[in-house]
Amino acid sequence: MTRLIIKGVDELKSLVGNHLGYSDYLTITQDQVNRFADATGDHQWIHIDVERAKAGPFGGPIAHGYLTLSLGPVFLPQIFGVEGVAMGVNYGTNKVRFPSPVPVGSKLRAGVKLLSVEDVTGGVQVTLETTFEIENAKKPSCVAEVVFRYYL
Repeated sequence: MTRLIIKGVDELKSLVGNHLGYSDYLTITQDQVNRFADATGDHQWIHIDVERAKAGPFGGPIAHGYLTLSLGPVFLPQIFGVEGVAMGVNYGTNKVRFPSPVPVGSKLRAGVKLLSVEDVTGGVQVTLETTFEIENAKKPSCVAEVVFRYYL
């Protein structure tokens, strides 16, 4: 993985429409899934009951969709960074889809395409198409249009 260093907002704007790269792979563990279940109160058996999940529709436990989405802050800094800004904050999500489950034990990574950069008071609003991929899978596990604000 090679992290893309973007030198300021003008360079960021020049990259609209481009794929910015991929993160490293991260193995999804049962411990992560269990801790996410505890943090969110979502203890559905397809996530935390390993034995029951083996006989279930996915052949084993799967990560929560929102656990997958929540890994954005792990993956995105591996892909790119923007210099010349004071800070960046999550601003929201325009669209999220979970086309395929993430089995516990699978390796997941993210890829990012820069969709837009718009001026806002004090900085810019950036929209990214973030695709979460399972190693060797045909379909992505999550495709999310996420929005950040970088303040100058």
